[in-house]
Order: sequence, then C-alpha cells, then structure tokens
Amino acid sequence: MQNNQSSKRFIPIGLMLFALFFGAGNLIFPASMGQAAGSNVWWALLGFCITGVGLPLLAVMCIGYSGKLALQQVASRIHPYYAVFYTVVCYMAIGPCFAVPRTGTVSYEIAIRPFLSDESAEYAMPIFLAFFFLLSGWLAATPNKLVDRIGKILTPALVLTIVVFIIKSFITPLGTAQTPLAAYATPGQAVVQGILDGYNTLDAIAALVFASLVIKAVHFTGITEHGRVAREVYKSSFIAGPLLAVIYIFIAKVGSESVTAIGMQETGAPILAESAKILFGQSGALLLSAMVLLACLTTSIGLISCCASYFKELTGRLHYITWVVLFTIISYLIGLFGLKTIIVSTIPVLMFIYPLCVALVFLVLCHKFFGGRRCVYAWTIGFTFVMALYNGLQTAQIAMGGLEEILANYVPLHTYGLGWIPFALVGLIIGLVHKSVVKAPAVD
Repeated sequence: MQNNQSSKRFIPIGLMLFALFFGAGNLIFPASMGQAAGSNVWWALLGFCITGVGLPLLAVMCIGYSGKLALQQVASRIHPYYAVFYTVVCYMAIGPCFAVPRTGTVSYEIAIRPFLSDESAEYAMPIFLAFFFLLSGWLAATPNKLVDRIGKILTPALVLTIVVFIIKSFITPLGTAQTPLAAYATPGQAVVQGILDGYNTLDAIAALVFASLVIKAVHFTGITEHGRVAREVYKSSFIAGPLLAVIYIFIAKVGSESVTAIGMQETGAPILAESAKILFGQSGALLLSAMVLLACLTTSIGLISCCASYFKELTGRLHYITWVVLFTIISYLIGLFGLKTIIVSTIPVLMFIYPLCVALVFLVLCHKFFGGRRCVYAWTIGFTFVMALYNGLQTAQIAMGGLEEILANYVPLHTYGLGWIPFALVGLIIGLVHKSVVKAPAVD
C-alpha cells in the first residue's frame, strides 16, 4: 500500500507546481491577449503556450535533469560569481521586489477594490495587504506542508472556480471574436506577439526557483537517487503543463469573445471582472474574487518559501522563519506603492533576466552534447548577456545613442524583441570552436 501511494505522489506534487505557477497574472495576460488577437487568438495562443507553458516546464525539467538541487548550482557551470549574481537577481525579482508584492496588489485590485467606494479604497489597501501577507508568511513558514496545503487543498479549489467560469462562458458566449489589432494582424505576427506576451507570466524564471521545491518534495517521499528524482520531476511537470495550457486557452477564448459585450479594455483585470458580471451577475464578481485570491495566495506562498530557503543557504545566517518574516515585510512595503508602479518597474528587469534564463535552460538540456564544457556555457551566456542588458536598459528608456538603429538594421529578430537569439547563437558557435581547440575537463 505504501509503495502504491509513493508511486502516485507525483500527482499532488504536480498540482502544487501548477498552483505555484498559476498566479493572477496568468489569468490577466491571456485574457488581454485574447481581446487584442481577436480572430487570430489561436495563433497567438500557440506563441503564448511556447513561453508560458513550454519554457517553464523545460526549466523545471532542466534542473531535475542536471542532478543539482538549485539554480545557483546549475549556473555555476558558467562561473561561480555569475551564479551568485544571476541567482540573487532572479530570486529578488520573483520574490520580494516584484512578483510577491504583485500577488498582493493584484488580489486587492481585482478581488477587493471593485466592492469599495473611492473613500474607503484609500485606507483598505494597506489593511488588506497586511492580512494577505500575514497569511502568506504563515503558510510559507512550514515548507514541508506545502504539498498537502497547496497540492491537495488550494489547487482543487482554484481549478474548480476556473472550471465554473469556463463552462458558463460556453453556455452563454459573450460574443464573437473581432478583427485583431495590428500586432496580431497576421498568423505569423500573432505567433511572435504571443511569444512575447508569454514572457509577462515570469513563469520560466520562476520555474528555475520552483524546481528546488519540487525536488525537495520528491525527496520528502524518500526518493533521492538522481535518475528517479528526475523522472518524478518530469511526471510532475506533465501534470502542471496541460493544466496551464487548457486554462490559458479558455481564458483567452473568453477574452477574444468579450469585445462586443464590454469593449476594448486596457488590461486583463477589467476584462475578467466585467465578463464575470455579465456571465454571473454580482455573484460573478464574487467568483472572480475567489479565483484571484486563491491564485495569488498559492504563488505568494511558494515564492516566499523559495526565497527564504535560498538566502538562508547562501548566507548561512538567520533562521528560515526569520527570512520568511523579512521577505514578507519587504513585500508588504513594496506592495504599498501600488500595482501600476510595480508592473512598470518589473519590465526592464524582466527583459534582462529572461533571455539569460532561456539560454541557460537550453545549455543544461544540451549539456552532454557539447561535453559539458565551461567554455560553451560562458561564451553563450556572455553574448546573451550583452543583448539582455541592452534590452533591459532600452526598456528602462535609457538613451543608447544610435545603437538602436544599428541593431535594427543588422541584427535579425531585433525588431521583434528577440535580437538576443542570434547573439546567443554566435556565442554558442564560438564556444564550440573553443571547445574543439582547447582541451579541458567538463564541468559538473
């Protein structure tokens, strides 16, 4: 009986992984994309699922495949100093600086703010955020119970609310898909724009962090041998992936059909809120509130737990719970700046981190094909770093002189926001040449 239970342990672990990925942003972005893509929504979804589903799952798998427990250990194949730098940046970005505060502010804006008057809203946000982050910190304080709390309790409740929303949208459709906006005008453009829209979920970056939670959850079942751990991670990923894809598809469908009913909206939040009201009336707003609160809470718990574990191991100082309290307080204070400020501040950092994340995942998965040589890692990441840094600075609206015109004319894919890809390929080629000329042992 015990063996049978252990063999099925990947199911709640996979549900936990899904819930950790699925935050409010994963509801908002496909809805917004659906409106903008209109009749080309299915093409846009193809691109969105590449970066919103495929890359996060590959990232989790690459950590499991690497035989390492955490992102820093994998990134050390490039250089130990780079590993610390990149890992700290990732953890702070998806932790207390951006992603965790966003979970609280998104919860407030969608689940609480619509029910308040303008006068009470001014005082309500600090109070709500205090309760939200206190609950997140309390649940994150006992990480060994994350699988049971998230995988067995919160995730089914979250999925149930989403399923009800989707079923009602089929019974009484909001309307028909409209003409796509310029960025989605053709199927090819829709796919490319969908790829960029998928970046907004931050899930590929978060996956490098969440992988450690998944591996630790597998270890808690008594499985520690590398090959078996990797297989359990893969199986858990294939639970989370289809769930993400199905929900993205149907939320985007709701968005694409909503224009005739509610008009074009600036973000996905009012799309979901107004659609819920039409589909369910006032009870729809309450349903949406439950959905968003559950999505945000599960993500917040996982991120706080991961960040606290990492910094405890990195510094060797302070207790795990002390780090949980510290990051909970920081998240609350940053959350007080409001959702708009957090989103605007996140984008430049995202444009810097994401290309490096994708390049690292590719290199880890191809580790054996180039003999695990550090020079291949270093050259590829080095060239990717150049364009990633440029993308971040450009997004932050820091003047680059005439560099933009040069890159637009001579770097393929740059005008689509993917100019880092040819840079990474050049670095990879140089690394392979270096490998063939200079003999050295593989990195672990």
